[in-house]
Amino acid sequence: MAASTSQHALISIKPRCASSFGYDKKSANVRFVSATNCCPTSRKLGLVYASNSQSSVIEPTQLPSNPESGSTPKKSSESALILIRHGESLWNEKNLFTGCVDVPLTPKGVNEAIEAGKRICNIPVDVIYTSSLIRAQMTAMLAMMQHRRKKVPIIVHNESERAHQWSQVYSEETKKQSIPVITAWQLNERMYGELQGLNKQETADLFGKDQVHEWRRSYDIPPPNGESLEMCAERAVSYFKDQIIPQLVAGKHVMIAAHGNSLRSIIMHLDKLTSQEVISLELSTGIPMLYIFKEGKFIRRGSPAGPSEAGVYAYTKNLAKYRQKLDGMV
Repeated sequence: MAASTSQHALISIKPRCASSFGYDKKSANVRFVSATNCCPTSRKLGLVYASNSQSSVIEPTQLPSNPESGSTPKKSSESALILIRHGESLWNEKNLFTGCVDVPLTPKGVNEAIEAGKRICNIPVDVIYTSSLIRAQMTAMLAMMQHRRKKVPIIVHNESERAHQWSQVYSEETKKQSIPVITAWQLNERMYGELQGLNKQETADLFGKDQVHEWRRSYDIPPPNGESLEMCAERAVSYFKDQIIPQLVAGKHVMIAAHGNSLRSIIMHLDKLTSQEVISLELSTGIPMLYIFKEGKFIRRGSPAGPSEAGVYAYTKNLAKYRQKLDGMV
């Protein structure tokens, strides 16, 4: 992705505990704690430009409470939340409905992921969440390979007891230089049912442009044997609330590499979009979006402009200090 896109429109409103990373195998949550503690107004439609100065304060999201104590987790001072839609996939290139079919990135998609990584190379990342689909996982890995901290992203395998045991890391020093990557089907792309694998133009010719547009862009009407955006949002936002917000509250910096519809769902929640606004929301492939979570509020900061543009480091004092720390490590 060319660097010149940095100032262009990015969004349009149209029973046991694992030792590695303090990972709670039962709840699929990275707790980052010791092993002894880890078990038990009207919105105007149009073009939104992401510049270095743009930000919007989102009203406080309801923080999940501890069902045992009835208390709300303590808010951290500030955490970064990075959202990245995967780079172009082979079926994106072929104009096919992809949904939950597991296809990889094109060479262009690989480059988009690398460019996304360059944009966030000075923003702290403690844990990565991605879908169970390879195109999102490739994007996450390629992006983190560009990070100046040079920590290694490691997928946490929880699909079986053996996979969990065999993927353990036994060096504490190596753990410190690693970033856990949590895969979750709840972050998968919307399941397009009987449209998956079909050419989008041919499908429009067969069923009619209006019908296909309704399947693709309505909020609560699913394609045949598939998911509506509403159904996708139900699982994606629920996972975000249950698993990801607690990490932000704990002060951890989080990156999510996922898909157009699962990320639209999360942004709908963060920015409090209506069902009519979210169906017109477009996310470019391979372009990161940055939110700051502070005092229970999400502050949208747009997209990082790029590693060579100093303005990107002025998002917050804490991010500026982090960049200075990285400079000192060189």
